[in-house]
Amino acid sequence: MLFNSWEFICLFSITCVVYFNIPQKYRATLLLVSSYIFYISWRWDFALVMLAVSLINYYSGLKINHSKTLKKKQYYLWFALVSSLIPLLYLKYANFFIVNINNVSKVFGASSSFSTLDVILPVGISFFTFQALSYSLDVFYGKTKVEKNVINFTVFVAFFPQLVAGPIERSSNLLKQFRDKHSFDRLNFIDGCKLFIWGLFKKVVIADRLAIYVNRIYDDPDLYNGPTLALATVFFAIQIYCDFSGYSDMAIGTAKILGFDLKQNFNLPYFSRSIVDFWKRWHISLSSWFSDYLYKPLGGNRVNYHRWLFNILIVFIVSGFWHGASWTFIIWGLLHGIYYFLENWGDAFLKLINQSKIKTYYFYKVFKTVLVFFSVCYAWVFFRASNITEAFTISYKLFFDWNGYLYLGASSVTFILCLILIALLFFVQVLQSKGIVSLNFSSSKVHPILQLLWYVSLLLAISLLGISSNSFIYFQF
Repeated sequence: MLFNSWEFICLFSITCVVYFNIPQKYRATLLLVSSYIFYISWRWDFALVMLAVSLINYYSGLKINHSKTLKKKQYYLWFALVSSLIPLLYLKYANFFIVNINNVSKVFGASSSFSTLDVILPVGISFFTFQALSYSLDVFYGKTKVEKNVINFTVFVAFFPQLVAGPIERSSNLLKQFRDKHSFDRLNFIDGCKLFIWGLFKKVVIADRLAIYVNRIYDDPDLYNGPTLALATVFFAIQIYCDFSGYSDMAIGTAKILGFDLKQNFNLPYFSRSIVDFWKRWHISLSSWFSDYLYKPLGGNRVNYHRWLFNILIVFIVSGFWHGASWTFIIWGLLHGIYYFLENWGDAFLKLINQSKIKTYYFYKVFKTVLVFFSVCYAWVFFRASNITEAFTISYKLFFDWNGYLYLGASSVTFILCLILIALLFFVQVLQSKGIVSLNFSSSKVHPILQLLWYVSLLLAISLLGISSNSFIYFQF
């Protein structure tokens, strides 16, 4: 069941009407039922995995809270970590390790090999596993109070607006909201609808239309030259942003209508002037998760320089591996780690530039933004490519094969439409960066009549130009 489907609109509408018309004590149960209906629409057995992860962390939280000694607290924390990660590692990564073990065995002349497993990855397993684990970790570190109501905790893990692709919420923000009494609020409804419409527009009009060109080029990159692959890569950068941030906007918008406040997950990431800044703006909930539960426990920046570099490298590699069981994702993460190192090593040079008058020039800021954008775009090659060989083929052509003409797609009209849509996205984000329109569209300095015309236009564009797709890109993670 996708956000851009009538099934979801029906489920959400019924849930919303019933939610505001039943006693408070039944509301969490209603949200739990709706969330599991939403998730079971893919496969019923997926829900069993999510329920198991939920109950494991609920039980572990209680035991951590009641344990008197640090040793016992650590025991139950490890129980939560191992028990929650086993399904994720088995379902998502088992075949990756089997294939690589077989490949290594062949190098050493082994005649036998392991058979790959016939498993299906539950939708959003990485998201709800990390959300559940954050609770156990926060209880252990004393950052959140233990939740004794099993219904509240289970719906916290399964909350359907952000279940399958985030934002990855923390118990300190979302869990406590299930105890609050929410009344229907007209402003919440309007703000939620505005954000949902904008997110839906980004998904079905911009992302899915760009996907037509991107898929054609990346499905057979051997047929195309460097300029065409470069354009497809830039289009993919916009596509994945609109696809993922569109989902986040719709998730935050639907939750807002119900009275829940979810964390902002994107903050104009392609306006970043450094890789550090990019990761503070892109998939914020995941970046902060790795920062709090991996980078800081490893020592963060409180260790010596070489250990700090190691910590950074580990975080980026794990981040890449979190996205998918493939070397392409690992290299994608590694590239961002390398970018991070280069920025760190270039600090002295940047300080010299910053002390000069050149920093006052507008083109200097533009140059840094463009440099970061194209660096991120190159890393997206490995994220989008089907395998390592294909990624390096594309890389070679991007740098050395600039002969021939730029392929504009099957229709020049469609190509021009894509450019117009990208320009429109850029214009809106400029308004957001200047504070004329807020990130969540809750406030705007634009005249109300123009705002009304804007949302009517978006709805018309969705109806006329929207493309129905099977899924969101990040559902596979």
